Amino acid sequence: MNIETALKEAMTITGAVGAALVDYDSGMSLGALGGGDWLNLEVAAAGNTEVVRSKQRVISALKLNDEIEDILITLQRQYHLIRLLAPTKRGGSRLFLYLVLDRDRANLALARHSLRAIEADLAV
Repeated sequence: MNIETALKEAMTITGAVGAALVDYDSGMSLGALGGGDWLNLEVAAAGNTEVVRSKQRVISALKLNDEIEDILITLQRQYHLIRLLAPTKRGGSRLFLYLVLDRDRANLALARHSLRAIEADLAV
């Protein structure tokens, strides 16, 4: 599936408020859906790029020889899920899917499973 279809699919996940595909080399969003006045997905994409980069530096410093699958940030009213795309899916760019969920309506396990399925079908 293409980026637009993948983001539309992400927005069908129960509790989804916003979704984006982000290049974490540049911090730029390749596409975004949802959000609204209180959730600027462009700002969130850029900010979460720093989260990913920071965690990768720590993994490298610890010499863990491992890869990040996803990063979960829990807020009182939201879940922010960052799903790094597998190396075979990202070509020359390093990408992640970013999903914001309403915590009261979301099923976190199902959301993680759904993002994994979207990643598997995404062609960038």
